[in-house]
Amino acid sequence: MRLVILGGGGFRVPLVYRALLADREPSRVTELVLYDLDAARLTAIARVLQDLASNILDAPSIMVTTDLDEALRDTDFVFSAIRVGGLDGRAVDERVAADAGVLGQETVGAGGIAYGLRTVPVAVEIAQKVAVLAPEAWVINFTNPAGMVTEAMSSFLGNRVIGICDSPVGLGRRVARALGVDPGEAWLDYAGLNHLGWLNGFRVEGVDLLPRLISDSARLESFEEGKLFGAEWLGALGAIPNEYLHYYYFTREAVAAGASRGEFLLHQQEKFYSDPSLESWERTRLEREATYMAETRDDERDTCDLDGGGYEQVALALMHAIAHDRQTTLILNVPNGSTLSAVDSTAIIEVPSLVNANGARPVSVSQLPEHGVGLVTTLKTVERLTIEAAVSGSRSHALKAFALHPLIDSVTVARHILDAHPYLSGDFRAR
Repeated sequence: MRLVILGGGGFRVPLVYRALLADREPSRVTELVLYDLDAARLTAIARVLQDLASNILDAPSIMVTTDLDEALRDTDFVFSAIRVGGLDGRAVDERVAADAGVLGQETVGAGGIAYGLRTVPVAVEIAQKVAVLAPEAWVINFTNPAGMVTEAMSSFLGNRVIGICDSPVGLGRRVARALGVDPGEAWLDYAGLNHLGWLNGFRVEGVDLLPRLISDSARLESFEEGKLFGAEWLGALGAIPNEYLHYYYFTREAVAAGASRGEFLLHQQEKFYSDPSLESWERTRLEREATYMAETRDDERDTCDLDGGGYEQVALALMHAIAHDRQTTLILNVPNGSTLSAVDSTAIIEVPSLVNANGARPVSVSQLPEHGVGLVTTLKTVERLTIEAAVSGSRSHALKAFALHPLIDSVTVARHILDAHPYLSGDFRAR
């Protein structure tokens, strides 16, 4: 099979290649194409991949290109992992939001909207090219904000674009560890949007073990989400939220923390790309993982969550299920259909989905918890306003997206962010 990675010069690409090297399937990926606008970054990542494959005789071949059309022709699968504006753009997103006194995280709040406004036009262009140059290809979208970008691309690719995220998988793995069960034997009753979902049940052999966990404070606070939200709050919710909901439940604390993840990653990766090697990549990766969402934690991250096995494994499982018509269930970003009553049928949601050669379709899950319905419907409206603004250049839609987001809650602040942000298109400027 031929696999194309868009954003092939990205720092996390070696995680995908390492998973491909470990794959022993008869019809595994044999050709890997890395596409990026930045030739120097492509060269750096290709060097790391070659080091990873140095002792593996049947490693997938590696091709690098800055020509999107060349990359897409005759491919079977596309992994989209682009970052429009680079880490410089992310750092600016965070700085502009912080200056306005609101949260600037890259997928949540002002930062997520700004990132979406830059990214959606490029993602739409890619979707249109895939539809023409590789109409039989499947696009697996890693690009953030993942739900928003997947929904924008689906207008051109239909169900041939599927969004993935490793946050729900990581949550399920940590809950399984706290309960002392094999995560492979559990059914995760999880529902929401990307970075806005809740684990409402954790079933093993038909028995929901989540109430037992929530009632046991010591076990509950033994893993990341339990420490993050606290046993009292999780007991009140009766569910375990995705870690990104910390920004909604503890907004003042998150804003006060004021950490700039973008600035940190920008400086960290500048060092790696200036002198790339497998050793420096691994060292940088571990530091990156250890500091993930560090502003929300009072202690170090559990070592069990530092070794990868996240989104690249989800992507590989999804690719195999489609390519080999191997029925499996994964938590994915897919069209709602009739799954969640709070949103319409075309809305991209994040839920367990049944995958086979025909793609992915959501399966029946518990409805959103009552306390989450308002957040989900509001955020879906914000996502769609952002998509419309990005595609049309409409200032009014962009302003509404910022102003209606619950983490901004001020038209004045929304207008300030829109006018002050140097990376947003001139079409959004006040006239």
